[in-house]
Amino acid sequence: MKKFLIGVYMDIEKFIEILDADFYTGVPDSQLRALCDYLMDKYGVNKKNHVIAANEGNCVGIAAGYHLATGKVPVVYMQNSGEGNVINPVASLLNEKVYAIPMIFIIGWRGEPGIHDEPQHIYQGEITLQLLKDMGIEYFIVDKESSFEDIAVAMRSFRQKLSHGKNVAFVVRKNAFFYHKNTEYKNNNTLIREEVIKHIVNVSKDDPIISTTGKISRELFEIREENHQSHKYDFLTVGSMGHASSIALGIALNKPNRKIWCIDGDGALLMHMGALPVVGTSEVNNFIHIVMNNAAHETVGGMPTVAGQIELSDMAKACGYETVFTVYNVEMLKEALLEAKNCNNLTFIEVKCAIKSRKDLGRPTTTPIDNKMNFMEYIMA
Repeated sequence: MKKFLIGVYMDIEKFIEILDADFYTGVPDSQLRALCDYLMDKYGVNKKNHVIAANEGNCVGIAAGYHLATGKVPVVYMQNSGEGNVINPVASLLNEKVYAIPMIFIIGWRGEPGIHDEPQHIYQGEITLQLLKDMGIEYFIVDKESSFEDIAVAMRSFRQKLSHGKNVAFVVRKNAFFYHKNTEYKNNNTLIREEVIKHIVNVSKDDPIISTTGKISRELFEIREENHQSHKYDFLTVGSMGHASSIALGIALNKPNRKIWCIDGDGALLMHMGALPVVGTSEVNNFIHIVMNNAAHETVGGMPTVAGQIELSDMAKACGYETVFTVYNVEMLKEALLEAKNCNNLTFIEVKCAIKSRKDLGRPTTTPIDNKMNFMEYIMA
């Protein structure tokens, strides 16, 4: 007889069985790693059952289309930081006062009050449940003590609401889910992201760098520590996934005599890709936009992005970037960085890199406020 309780964890397969849904779309989250790995093992990314979207608002749109085409109830999964991206479509598309489109949300609860987490998650964690209440979404909190009967009872109640075009949510606490298998994600690229950032630091000298959320900012911080360099040169965008290039643009427009570097990720670029043509048509010539493309959401587990199926460099060129590079090895990287440093063109560098990072990779030891103040003091001097 198959058992579904593993110690004090909930087996994700039984949880999915209780939901009884056949379409999932979402943005990966480390808190939902068991769910993400299970969906990849069961469905992969096959469009009919599972779509990894660019951002959480896209998820809602895709799921709404699924409901309109089938009459069935879809499931959207995301980290709670994605609530901000779904507020508009939930309020103006799903709500029963508009189209009454039912949806089940599975939300990883980062920054839960009383649980240690990184600074970018603290306030989001505090307002997670209130945001759901404000959007009229009834929720059930899943933790290590939740039984399958608890989930079944919650779903019976939820189905009544779903039948009337309402939305419901499972808010998942840390370590609530279990999946018996850790899925490994890899690609064929050889460049290691941290080594690439070391080259960027060497070439950029004392130019300001704006780095995206996740492991990129963590690696940049540790490289400065290793080099015994000041952190004043860097603005670490520890949250706000997808907005680093817009922050960098705002700085570049107001500091035209400074070369501004942005180290981005493929998942972050895709999340708010509308920034690309805005940057491309901004007429700045002091902006170097570097995208680390490993075609994966590596920071939260490694699930794939669509960046492995498209050419980001071609898109940048179409959006107005004047100088564009795609690099696959160290020699190409060095050449691109030196040309970007020495030219006066808006530049885009796509770096094809591996899905790989150190297991002992640390986190910034300074606070976001300290980071902001040191950076502003430097750049405004």
